[in-house]
Amino acid sequence: MAWPNAKIAAVAHAIEAHSFSANITPISLEAKILQDADHLDALGMLGAARMFYVGGRLGRSLDDPLDPEANERAYDYQRFCLDHFQTKLLHLADCFQTTEDNVLAQIRHERLKGFLDQFKEEIGIG
Repeated sequence: MAWPNAKIAAVAHAIEAHSFSANITPISLEAKILQDADHLDALGMLGAARMFYVGGRLGRSLDDPLDPEANERAYDYQRFCLDHFQTKLLHLADCFQTTEDNVLAQIRHERLKGFLDQFKEEIGIG
């Protein structure tokens, strides 16, 4: 059974729009839900764990030892794990599409900020 072209286009749009970095506004409810689900997955403790895991696998440093909070340099998440909080993770809560997911996002956002503050305190920055 073949899918209609309109249904294929709707699924393709949802997949394309779900990515934070693609910066595509979701149009359909399905695309909004998929984007919110992806952002919820990245926001909070799971997102932080994934960020550290991927950063370690890619050989990224935890932070810039000369300027860990990027006061005198641009953020560079490709080199420093902690920069990823400022370039992506802490911005996710601002772009939720559905009311229900926005409530969950705000909770996870606050947890993530608290985690980052505690983490920086333990490693002696901030």
